[in-house]
Amino acid sequence: MEGKRLSDANGITRNYLDSILVEERLVDSVLPNLEIEFFGETFASPIMTPAFSHLPAYHDRNLTGLEEYSIAAKNLGIVNWCGMMENDMFEKLAATGARTIRIIKPYEDREKILDQMAFAERSGALAVGIDIDHIFGKGQYDVVLGERMAPQSKDDLQSFVKSTGLPFVVKGVLSVKDAVKCAEAGVKGIVVSHHHGRMPYAVPPLMVLPEIADALKGSDVKIVVDCSIDTGADAYKALALGADAVSVGRAILPALEEKGIAGAEQYIKEMNDELSMMMSFTGFSGLKEMDASALWINGRRYQR
Repeated sequence: MEGKRLSDANGITRNYLDSILVEERLVDSVLPNLEIEFFGETFASPIMTPAFSHLPAYHDRNLTGLEEYSIAAKNLGIVNWCGMMENDMFEKLAATGARTIRIIKPYEDREKILDQMAFAERSGALAVGIDIDHIFGKGQYDVVLGERMAPQSKDDLQSFVKSTGLPFVVKGVLSVKDAVKCAEAGVKGIVVSHHHGRMPYAVPPLMVLPEIADALKGSDVKIVVDCSIDTGADAYKALALGADAVSVGRAILPALEEKGIAGAEQYIKEMNDELSMMMSFTGFSGLKEMDASALWINGRRYQR
């Protein structure tokens, strides 16, 4: 981690991802099918957009970056995610036709959370959720753009689950303990994430992912991973270690800023192509077959 403090969770995460090696298994292998079933619908790939917030209109283009990557997701046939925004912006994203999951901040104003959930449901969202890794700031409850955040209990999560007809997702799960609490609350999806390193020394998502996947085995909870998922190889490793899907990392931003919809589409297409290559090089013809049997960590075959 040259030039990085040892507490930098993003550097730690990148190093851990890069330390995972992959063996080839080519005999009898074929090109894979990347299709995924997610919340009752079929999508072209397990690689999804990130839950970005507050992206501007780059280079004075007519659409914001949020709208542009949502259109890219629609064109690619993949799940779209979005983060903190008011209802008028979400309405624009819904109008793109992208199947979108809206992640809402853990506002102190509970009525705002419920209002944004209800608006998302009326607007045809695929799912809604809450971003628990933005509860805390440094020594206080977090304040984002003047909005104060609040703690979220298991009972709170359960009440949100009951308040919507959509699948409810919790973003910011980084332990078996939280994963199990989410499942007990009736949550239908979790995002294993440290939110781009908000906590120093945060464990890399892929390091804790196998334990979370084991703990949720047999449940109907979907597991998504983000943080430094920058390439198709990164996506492959997450899927092999137990994720159902991944969200591309911030590495997509330069392509989105420079070329808008086309840039986002091309970046994710290249990730899909690399994921397909990695799966064919390791003998997996579909996502349901994937496991960690081709992975090596610290010079030894991975054992789960």
